[in-house]
Amino acid sequence: MATMLGPNQYGKAENRVVKITRDGATHHVRDLNVSVSLSGDMDDVHYSGSNAHVLPTDTTKNTVYAFAKQHGVDSAEQFGIHLARHFVTSQEPIHRARIRIEEYAWERVDAPGSEGAHSFVRKGQETRLTQVTYDGASWEVVSGLKDLVVMNSTDSEFWGYVKDAYTTLKEAYDRILATEVSARWRHNWTDDARDMPDWDASYEETRRHLLHAFAETYSLSLQQTLYQMGTRIIENRPEIDEVRFALPNKHHFLVDLEPFGLKNDNEVYYAADRPYGLIEGTVLRDGCEARIPADLTHL
Repeated sequence: MATMLGPNQYGKAENRVVKITRDGATHHVRDLNVSVSLSGDMDDVHYSGSNAHVLPTDTTKNTVYAFAKQHGVDSAEQFGIHLARHFVTSQEPIHRARIRIEEYAWERVDAPGSEGAHSFVRKGQETRLTQVTYDGASWEVVSGLKDLVVMNSTDSEFWGYVKDAYTTLKEAYDRILATEVSARWRHNWTDDARDMPDWDASYEETRRHLLHAFAETYSLSLQQTLYQMGTRIIENRPEIDEVRFALPNKHHFLVDLEPFGLKNDNEVYYAADRPYGLIEGTVLRDGCEARIPADLTHL
């Protein structure tokens, strides 16, 4: 039976690098998890085992650490751009580089006498994400976050839905709405002829609009909230053309306290971790096409 080689890539995954920038007595931390994936003229290594076109994955790992020293880490996006450009332009057989980065945030410990100069505590909120792809001619930069847990304790309803023989869920006119946001947004910066966005400022402002939309939307469904979050981002961030969300509904059910002679006036809830509703969707700038994969775990 005849076979042929399909799409393929290789690289070094999850290179953990912590970059400390010393500004006198004050230090700054960027904590990254960097995955490198390369593709190009790699037929021979699959067909015959010839490594003539293969840059060792160990070399890609070393490059990550060397670039952290040589270029610094101004932002996850900028660091990914430096790496992707290097691999495509320095190695002729490599035609495309994809750099995926998770960034873990730290905040200063404000202890007496320390002034927070070099003591930090790991933030327990979201993980920042970046994927940079470069083919020698154009860029695609997708930023995002995961594990951002948010909750509205009121201003949320769920009623008027389809009911059949298996429906037991009661309509809710005042409920908790909680989710763990996983979001990606695609920038419209694609070539070096244009000025890059300020990546850190873009991330912080996008996150802010996302949170404000969640807080300010009187929600009749999590889908409605999703659309409002994406719309707020697109309308306020001109550098972004597409936002993709995956929002698991972190259900909170009222506990029946009547057996104990107690009335539960929307005060005591049981937080169920599974199963959970999963709401997914994309919000696009008018005239743009969706390009972020539906399954965010594969981004």
